[in-house]
Amino acid sequence: MKFPSPVSLPWISTFIHADLLGNKQGFATGINELHKVEPGDLAFVDHPKYYDSCVHSAASFIIIDKPVEIPEGKALLVVKEPFEAYLSLVRHFRPFEPSNKLISDSARIGKGTIIMPGVFVGNHVTIGENCIIHPNVTIYDHCQIGDNVVIHAGTNIGGDAFYYNKKASREVWFKKMDSCGRVIIESDVEIGCNCCIDMGVSGDTIIGRGSKIDNLCHIGHDVMVGKNCLFAAQVGIAGATTIGDGVTLWGQVGVNKTLTIGAGTVVLAQSGVPADLEGNKVYFGYPAEEASLQKRQLVWLKRIPELWEKVKKLETK
Repeated sequence: MKFPSPVSLPWISTFIHADLLGNKQGFATGINELHKVEPGDLAFVDHPKYYDSCVHSAASFIIIDKPVEIPEGKALLVVKEPFEAYLSLVRHFRPFEPSNKLISDSARIGKGTIIMPGVFVGNHVTIGENCIIHPNVTIYDHCQIGDNVVIHAGTNIGGDAFYYNKKASREVWFKKMDSCGRVIIESDVEIGCNCCIDMGVSGDTIIGRGSKIDNLCHIGHDVMVGKNCLFAAQVGIAGATTIGDGVTLWGQVGVNKTLTIGAGTVVLAQSGVPADLEGNKVYFGYPAEEASLQKRQLVWLKRIPELWEKVKKLETK
């Protein structure tokens, strides 16, 4: 999430009651989680396992629970509970805004766009020209939709990320990490019925231009879908995954989090993708492997009973 304007570190340190170490004259331009940070961003870390990766990430400013060595030009904001400090900043700069009507007064809807009955359009939403939004679609706050987009009935765009901070020392182990990202749907996209596309935790979930998504698909937070992709029914994609241009995922494909599927990839139905896939190949099975290899393996699996009978005959001789 980008701040409306750069925010001084002294103001932030006062707001979250932090000790400011290192660059005390800096200005933060946004707040982000670790896998999305850019120069100028503020991030947080609350576990020693991730201190080094966070401090040496692209983030310029780190909310942390103990002093560590500070790279040149960066700053640490030391607080007892970095996660709580992070949440307080998110809630300050992206507060929850209730709605009292189906289409918010702050929404912007382009020329020629048709909004069918029962559609909810949240605060600060932008919808381009010549779109069709079918009945009972929900579009949460801050989402952006391009031109010539079709969204079919019952789909939800911009629900909160499924993202929690876990600490067994708390009575309730899982505490929600408030989402402050967006969903961006580029032009010429079509989305089927009853799909769910979650907003980014702090960045954006992006559906690339010309991509087509079938019914009952789920796309998690911070997923980046390339241009001209095709997803069949019941595809599920976990958070922060990057999918290249022209990728086809057939029915019921499941994709794990934070991985990359290369451009031009085809994944056949009911496959599971637990790791990166090289582009311009066809994959099948779980774990997904090149389809030609998997099919040969299936042929040999079917021959196991036959081969076992031959082995038993050899043993009796």
